[in-house]
Order: sequence, then structure tokens, then C-alpha cells
Amino acid sequence: MMIPRRSLLGAAAFAAARSQAQGPAASDKLNLAGVGIGAMGAGYLEACASENIVALADVDDVFAAKTFAKYPQAARYRDWRKLLEREKSVDGVIIATPDHTHAEIALAAIALGKHVYCAKPMTHTIEQARAVTRAAREKRVATQMSVQSCASEDACATEEWVRSGALGTVREVHTWSDRPVWPQGMVRPERAVNPPSTLAWDIWLGSAPKRPFHPIYHPFNWRGWYDFGTGALGDMGCHTLHIIFRALQLPPPLSASASSNFTMIPASSQEADQPWMRAKTLKTPETFPHASSVVWDFPGGVRVFWYDGGWKPPRPQLLDAEAELPRTGLLFVGDKGTLLSGFSGGRSRLLPESKFKDAPPPAKTVARSIGHYQEWINACKGGPAPNCNFEFGSLLTETALLGVEAIRTGKTVRWRS
Repeated sequence: MMIPRRSLLGAAAFAAARSQAQGPAASDKLNLAGVGIGAMGAGYLEACASENIVALADVDDVFAAKTFAKYPQAARYRDWRKLLEREKSVDGVIIATPDHTHAEIALAAIALGKHVYCAKPMTHTIEQARAVTRAAREKRVATQMSVQSCASEDACATEEWVRSGALGTVREVHTWSDRPVWPQGMVRPERAVNPPSTLAWDIWLGSAPKRPFHPIYHPFNWRGWYDFGTGALGDMGCHTLHIIFRALQLPPPLSASASSNFTMIPASSQEADQPWMRAKTLKTPETFPHASSVVWDFPGGVRVFWYDGGWKPPRPQLLDAEAELPRTGLLFVGDKGTLLSGFSGGRSRLLPESKFKDAPPPAKTVARSIGHYQEWINACKGGPAPNCNFEFGSLLTETALLGVEAIRTGKTVRWRS
């Protein structure tokens, strides 16, 4: 199976992509709008509260009630399209809706010249990621994808250790997550449920295939369904892929392949013994598996492994006998040493510890961030492009989605131009 491939931006192209965006003066406050404000969007808005929050949109009056109340001065909408049509003063749009609606909202905002902050992954498909990136480049708007760890000290320190040469040549990297923390491996419920009057279900669906409302989809469990989410890998993969790409200076991968564990379960316990549920377990499922692993092959013989659903890499022989692998982690394996990264909190370990216990930390060659959200705010006002702007964010998103396609199809998926 073939998926188009594009090359990683070279230094000159990346510098050009970071060219200054036109916007308000640095001393002025931005007028920001939030779309999808009931969960992660509330946190994004709070992190940008130094600016003016002038408009909010959410399809669920109840789920978004606390955020609406926190910004009483902001105009309220259910339909984000009406927000963009009417709120002419908006400088930037913060998108925190389910994955399947990221692209259509981002493209509409960018077409109006609005700066965009978007939840990860940027989009639901690779084609969408390229379209959004191309549009942002043409409109020269400031962009940022919500990979907060791009701005972390742990990420910078990990990159410096790998690039220092202390590990020798690294051709194998393992990363794993404790996701999913939502149900997967389900079949579609047949029992119809009327959506509450406080929810605009048709707007929530957006361009996804039409289906009746069911509480198994909203407000949280949509991530496990193919039509709406991108599973554990789409949710969390970008949080470690960025360190791998930058530490090893990798181009895009050549291919991805996957293994997964499917044990189909009904969407609700009331339907557990129904004949339709048992019959549908034999057909193509609509949700991601309970657990999966992916391997990406890169030019130069580098292999990157992903694990979720409780699966982890083999325990390094060099790790102390009493030590366990953390719930989430990142492991760089070199021919001179191994680094178990503490990017998600906790202490990084250089293995064997007997060899590296007195090793001084490498020089701080990676520029530190002014703060993930402040990067975007400054870019909207004409500053440099953020660390996870859409040029880089698209590479992360496309790589994760290449793995997602391998999980869904069970085939080796190749990247081509």
C-alpha cells in the first residue's frame, strides 16, 4: 500500500517557513476565539488568557458551560461557521474539537487570514495535513500544534544527550504510551438514542459519515472510533515523535507496519448477548484495537517502534534489576549506550548506569522555549514561528497517521511522493 511521501524541510526551507507572520504589534492583545471548549480547549484558552478571549463555540451547552461562564464577555456560538462569519475582529482561532473536524475548521480560519492553534494530531488524514499546511504557508499565518512537550526542558535535554554522541550510533528507538484510557475494540451500537436538546449532534458530526447519536461517542470516547479519532497513536504519538525526529535529524519514514490485538466487545453491556453483536464481530470493526505496536523504517537503517494498550518494548538488559519501565517512555538504543528518557516526568537514565554515573551533562546546544503557548502568541504578533508550527507538526502528524493506517489495514504502508 502506498501513501505519498514528502521530504523533511531543509534548513533553508525551515527558516523560510518560520518567517514572521503579520499581526498586531507586540504590545497589543490578540482577539482570540475558541472552538471546542469543553475539555482540552478550556486549558488552551486558560494558557492564552493574557490575550482577549472574544468568541467561543461549542456544540454541547452542558459540557462547555464552565468555560462559557469563565469568559462572560465572549460571544457564544454553537456553530463555529457562524463564529467565523460574524466575528471579524478575531486574530487567532484555538481548535480543540475531535480529530475529524480539525481540518475543516483550520482551513476555514486560515482562508480568512486567522492564525491557528490546533490540537494534535493536526488532522484526521494525511491528505488533510498537507492541505492545511499548504494553506497556512500561502496565507503566512502563525500556527502551532498542541505538542506542549516540544517546549519542555526534558525534550531539550534528551535531544542534547542523543546528539552529543554519548550513545554512539542510534538506529533503534522505542516509545510507548499508557493509552488508550477509553474503550476500543467495539462494534457500533444498534440501539438508537436521541441526542439531548443541549447538543447539536449534526454539527458535532461535521463531515463524518452520518450516524445516530449514542453516548459511546460523545463527549470523550470518540478517540477510539475510526470515523472520529486516530486511536492511541494519533492521540499521543506526536508527543515523542518530535524528540526522535529532532534528535536523530530524520527525514520522513519509508514505511510503517503494525500488529494489534482485537477482542471485540459490545458498545454497551445491555447489548452484550444480542445476536447482532456476535455476528458483527466477524466483520471489519469500526474502532481501534485494544493494543497495538507499530514499526517505522527510516532511511539509513533507523527503526522506530511504538507500543500502546499495555504493550511495552523488551526490558533493557542494562536496566537495574529492581527498576521497571515507566507507564510511558522513550528509549534510544545506541551502540555505546542506551537512554531511557524521562520526558514525561521522572529521571532520565543513561545505561549502563555504571558507565555514565559520573558523566557530565552535554552542553545546552538546543534553544530553550519561552513557553509553548507564548511561542504562538508571539508569532501571531510577528515573532518567529513556534517550535511545533504546522510545517513540523504536519511531519509528526503524517508519520503518526502512516502508523494509524498500518494498524487499520494490517498491511505495510509505504510513503511516496
